[in-house]
Amino acid sequence: MFARLALSSRLPSRIRQSNVCPVPIRTFSQAKFSLPRPHGKSFAHRSELKQAKRIVVKLGSAVVTRGDECGLALGRLASIVEQVAMLQNQGREMMIVTSGAVAFGKQRLRHEILLSQSVRQALHSGQNQLKDMSIPVLEARACAAAGQSGLMALYEAMFTQYSICTAQILVTNLDFHDEQKRRNLNSTLHELLRMNIVPIINTNDAVVPPPVPNSDLQGVISIKDNDSLAARLAVEMKVDLLVALSDVQGLYDSPPGTDDAKLIDIFYPGDQQSITYGTKSRVGIGGMEAKVKAALWALQGGTSVVIANGTDPKVTGHVITDIVEGKKVGTFFSEVKPAGPTVEQQTEMARHAGRTLASLHPDQRGEIICCLAELLTEKKDEILSANKKDMEIATASGRFSQPLINRLSLSTSKLNSLAIGLRQLAASSRDSVGRVLRRTRVANNLELEQITVPIGVLLVIFESRPDCLPQVSALAIASGNALLLKGGKEASYTNKILHQLTQEALSIHGVADAIQLVSTREEVEDLCRLDKLIDLIIPRGSSQLVRDIQRAAKGIPVLGHSEGVCHVYIDSEASIDKAIDCVKDSKCDYPAACNAMETLLIHRDLLRTPVFDQIIDMLRAEHVKIHAGPRFASYLTFSPSEVKSLRTEYGDLECCIEVVDSMQDAVDHIHKYGSSHTDVIITENEETAEQFLQQVDSACVFWNASSRFADGYRFGLGAEVGISTARIHARGPVGLEGLLTTKWVLRGEGHTVADFSEQGSMKYLHENIPVPQGSLA
Repeated sequence: MFARLALSSRLPSRIRQSNVCPVPIRTFSQAKFSLPRPHGKSFAHRSELKQAKRIVVKLGSAVVTRGDECGLALGRLASIVEQVAMLQNQGREMMIVTSGAVAFGKQRLRHEILLSQSVRQALHSGQNQLKDMSIPVLEARACAAAGQSGLMALYEAMFTQYSICTAQILVTNLDFHDEQKRRNLNSTLHELLRMNIVPIINTNDAVVPPPVPNSDLQGVISIKDNDSLAARLAVEMKVDLLVALSDVQGLYDSPPGTDDAKLIDIFYPGDQQSITYGTKSRVGIGGMEAKVKAALWALQGGTSVVIANGTDPKVTGHVITDIVEGKKVGTFFSEVKPAGPTVEQQTEMARHAGRTLASLHPDQRGEIICCLAELLTEKKDEILSANKKDMEIATASGRFSQPLINRLSLSTSKLNSLAIGLRQLAASSRDSVGRVLRRTRVANNLELEQITVPIGVLLVIFESRPDCLPQVSALAIASGNALLLKGGKEASYTNKILHQLTQEALSIHGVADAIQLVSTREEVEDLCRLDKLIDLIIPRGSSQLVRDIQRAAKGIPVLGHSEGVCHVYIDSEASIDKAIDCVKDSKCDYPAACNAMETLLIHRDLLRTPVFDQIIDMLRAEHVKIHAGPRFASYLTFSPSEVKSLRTEYGDLECCIEVVDSMQDAVDHIHKYGSSHTDVIITENEETAEQFLQQVDSACVFWNASSRFADGYRFGLGAEVGISTARIHARGPVGLEGLLTTKWVLRGEGHTVADFSEQGSMKYLHENIPVPQGSLA
C-alpha cells in the first residue's frame, strides 16, 4: 500500500507557486470544530450536516470529464477544489474519491497517436498536408495508466493555490478484503488527515479487472466502481458525510426527464421499491441504482449521504458548501422518517384543497371565516395560555429584542379586534372570487369576460406576530387561495393552536388541508426555492427578513416592503394640537409597527417656537429617544446624539428629527431617505397639503392624520397580509383584492379566426357590455 502512496511534489511550471508544500500537523486545538462525534449513527436532519467533521467528496466521471469524454472539465474541477479547500481550512477533514484518470489518459494518448500519425504521414508524402486519420479504440486500463499522474499533478496544482497539500492513494478490492492491507490503508489515511493533507483516492484502473456482476458477501460491499469505493471508504474511516456528485440533481421517483419525475428530497431505507431507475450516466460504469445501493450501505454504516448535481454551472460553485450548510440540495439519505408530511406534500395537499375552497359558494367561505372569528373568542384562554408560554421562553432566552417580544404578545383586546376584523372581512368578501370585471361582445354570439380568480398557493413567512396567522388565513379563505404558513420558533405554541382553530373552521366545509403550517426544520431559503409549487411569497417581519427572502426567492414573486421608514412633516402652518396628537400617536401608539413614525421633519420657521418646544416636551414625556439629523444638529449648541443614518427604522421609542426649509424640501427628503411606505403632512394650508399628497410617491400619504392608520383593518379591508411598497399589482395595505388575479373566459359557437379574415364572413364588434355591480360569473 505505501508503495502506491505518494505525496504530490510535481507542479506544472506555468502554475507552480512554490517548491515547498506546507504540511501543518493537525491538532484538536487548531481545529475550528469540536471533537468528532461518536460514530455509528448518521445525521437525522439536513440541518445537522453543519456538524460534519470528516467528509468524503465523490466526483463521478460525468463531473470530472468534459462532454466529449476526452480531457477534464477544468473550470468545474477548479470550483470543486475551491470548496473542498475552504472546508478543509475550516478545520474539517476532507477526502476526495475521484474519477477522471481514463479520460485524462485518453486525451493524452489520442494526442500522441495523432502526432505520431501526422509525422509518419508527413515523411511518407513529403508534405505537411494531412489526410483523414483514424484513431484506434483505446483500452481503458492503458488510458488510466497514462492519465493518473497528470490527473494527480492537476489536483496538486489546484490545491496548492490554497496552501493545501494532497496525497494520492490507488486502491483495489484486495485492499479492503485483505485484513492486513485494510489496516495499512486505514493507518495511512488517518496519518494523512492528522497532517492536514487531503487524500485523493481512486481505483487503480490500470490493473483492475473489467467490471463484472459481483454479489456482496456478508455485508461487505464490493469495489466495482467509485460509488462503492466511496461508500466502503466512508464506513472504513468512520466518515460523517459522503457527498456523491453526479450529472443529475439527485434521486428521482422515476427516470429524470420523464413528465412526472419528481426529485426526492429525503430518501429513507425501504423506499427503493417505490422508484424506477433510468440509464446510467454518459460515462462511468455506475448508475443511479449503484449510487443508491452504495449510499444505503454507507448509511447503514453510520455515514450520512447526499447525492447531488456537480455539473450544473448554476450551482457547481457552491454545491458542496451548500450541502454542508444544510441547504436543500440533491437527495439526502436519512434513517429517521418524520411523522408528518414533507413540505412538498403539504403544498400539494394545500393546492388540492385550495381548488375545492375556491369552488365553494361565497357564503360558505364567509361561514368559515365567521366560525374562525367565533373560535378566537371562545378559545381565548387556551390561546393566551400558549402565548404566555412563548413569551416566557422568548424572554428567558435573552435572544430577542424588546420590540420583537412586544410583537409576540397577544391579549384579550387583540383577539377581540381580530374577531371583529374577520367578521368584517366575511361580510365584504361575498363577491370576491368569480366577480366579473369586464364583459365584451367580440362579435355576434362571441362574448368575452374578465373575472377574478385566486392566485394559487401563497407562502407567508412571519416573525413573532402570531396575530397575523388568523388574519392571513381569513384572507386566503376569502380569496380562495391555498396557504402555506411558516412562523418563527419564538411563537411556536401560539401558532400551533391558532392553526388548529383555523383547520377546525375550514373543516365545516371539508377543506381543512387548504391551510398548512410548516413545522418541519425547513429553512426559509429552501422554501423560497419551491418555484414549481408556490405562486406568491408574502414576508411579514423585520426588514432583514424581507430582504433575505427577496434575495432567496428566485422565480417566485415577493409581495412586501423591506423597511418602514415613515415620516411626519410639520409644516409652518400646522395646528399645534393636531401636530402634537399626530406625532404622539404615530410614534408612541405602537413603536414596533412598520407604520410607526421614524423621522420627524420640522419646518425651519418652527424652531425656537412654542410649537417646537411642546413637541419636544411631549416626546421626552413619552420617553422617546431623539436622534438629531445633520441640519437639526447644526442649530443646537448641545444636541442629542447625531443620527447615524437618515434611513433608520428604529422599531422602538426612538426617532430622528430633521429640519427642512419648505414643503418641497420635505418631499425631496422623503424621496431620498424614505421607503415609500407611509408619509404624513400636518398643515392647515389646503393647497400645501394637496401638493404634498400628489407629489409624495409612497404607498400611503396622509394629511393631518397619524401614520398608524396605514392598516388593512383601519382601511375597512377587514384584514391585511401586509403592506406593499411595490409599484405593480397591489400597493399599500394588501387585503382581499391584492390576493386575486384574473382570467379571461370566451364563449363562442364554433368561431374561428379565419371567419374574421378579409375573405371571412364575420366582423369584430368589440362592444362593451354593462356589468351589474356584484355580478358573478
